[in-house]
Order: sequence, then structure tokens, then C-alpha cells
Amino acid sequence: MTAENIEFRRATDIDEVLSLLIDIYATVRADLLHDPHYSVERYSERLARHAAEPGWEAIIGFDGDQAVGYAYANTVQPHDRWWRRMSAPLPQSVMERPTIALKEGMLLPRWRGRGLARAGHDELLATRPEEQVMLMVNPQAGGGKVKALYEGWGYREVSSQQPSMDGPVLTAMLRAIRQPAASADTGH
Repeated sequence: MTAENIEFRRATDIDEVLSLLIDIYATVRADLLHDPHYSVERYSERLARHAAEPGWEAIIGFDGDQAVGYAYANTVQPHDRWWRRMSAPLPQSVMERPTIALKEGMLLPRWRGRGLARAGHDELLATRPEEQVMLMVNPQAGGGKVKALYEGWGYREVSSQQPSMDGPVLTAMLRAIRQPAASADTGH
């Protein structure tokens, strides 16, 4: 199954997709659900808080009627706590640019390695009015592979933060939403 076979559906009303997102989360995080930070209850609280923030939107990938993964994000305001929690303060010019925060992305294990995570990410950003996108990633996730994946998508490390006392320290990464086209020049 490739990204071409997946239908991406947008959602802006959390009530319509809440149980679906929780089900995917519980499946993906099954081996961590015993840890209070990763429990379904804590995830549900975070999801509800994020969905109440301005500009919340989710993109959900479907193969027929089966949801295979999602990503969701919301707008970050210039004086949002998102910026204040950074371990190394960012320049004011960065914080004042219209920004979306990619808060969560999940893909069921069976669907990984097929370009679906990137396709969903790009679909989510395709219609956003913001200029830049930020995300937080556990630098240890997948033995560092998840952070490397985001770097391959054009993100660069800009700071770090620990959003919750019992959670990991996360790497803050930033990129422009509209990436410059890749050069056809091969250097020859």
C-alpha cells in the first residue's frame, strides 16, 4: 500500500474524531501505556487541550474505511507558552512569524515505510496559512531515526523543552512550510 492509495480526510471538530485518534494512539503506544506520561488518559487530556487551541486541525489517512494514521496541529501565537518553555530562547523574529505546531503524528505499524507519514504531513501543511512549522521530537525515539527522518524533511533543531515533568526532554525543530523546490543541478 502506497500513499497514492490513501485518502486523507481533514477534521477540525475533535468530537467527530476523538475516539478514532485515541484508538490509533493506544495501538501505536501499546508498549508504553503503563507509563503515566504515555497513558491513554494523559493522551486524551493533551488531545482535548490541543483541540481547544486556535487553528486545530487533524489529517487522517484512510485505506477504505480503515484509519491508518493521523497528524494534528494548531496555530501558535507569538506569546504562547510553547515559546516560553524553550530551554534556549528563540529570536523574536522567529516567534513573531505565523507558526503552526505539529503536535502529534501516528502511523499504525503495518503502514510504516511506505511514505505515508510524509504524505500526511505534507497534506496537513498544504492549505495552512502559517509561514513556518515547529514540532517536538524525542531524540531517542526509534534510536534517533525519527529525528533523522524530520531532518530529512527539512526540519532543523532550534532548541529543546520538557513539556511535562514526567515526560522526556524533546528537541524543538523548525522549518518553513513552503520548502524551496529541489535543484535539478546535480553538480556535474
